[in-house]
Amino acid sequence: MQVILLEKISNVGNLGDLVEVKPGFARNFLLPSGKAQMATKANLEEFETKRAEYEAQQASLLEAAKQRAAALEGASVTVLARSGNEGKLFGSVGGDEIAAAFTAANKPVEKRELRLPDGPLRNTGEHDIVLHIHPEIDVAVKVIVEGEEE
Repeated sequence: MQVILLEKISNVGNLGDLVEVKPGFARNFLLPSGKAQMATKANLEEFETKRAEYEAQQASLLEAAKQRAAALEGASVTVLARSGNEGKLFGSVGGDEIAAAFTAANKPVEKRELRLPDGPLRNTGEHDIVLHIHPEIDVAVKVIVEGEEE
């Protein structure tokens, strides 16, 4: 299914690209979220007339993401979790807990922006994670997991 992208999407394309995607991806994600339009002749003409507007909107989103990245650069939060004597957690620390800790520290982060390549954190100590704020911007932050022994 061919669609016109209305914003940059990682691993798919840039603003204005005419791309071929699977029908389910288009129907269930791209079209309902307003990230793409069907590639019809009328939509192509409409896009070309509004291209400057879309580009200005994307530039403002990129600038806001850069400012947010500068505020989050090098940030760290501490999360408390129950652990055993050897630093192994009873359970794990996932995206919800990390996002809540950043929000409590007045640095709001959404769970969907977190990139945990090894899955949830299962040990105490310092962990480096990445925040994917914008398709072009990633920020490295630290999460310190401290154990609560009973």
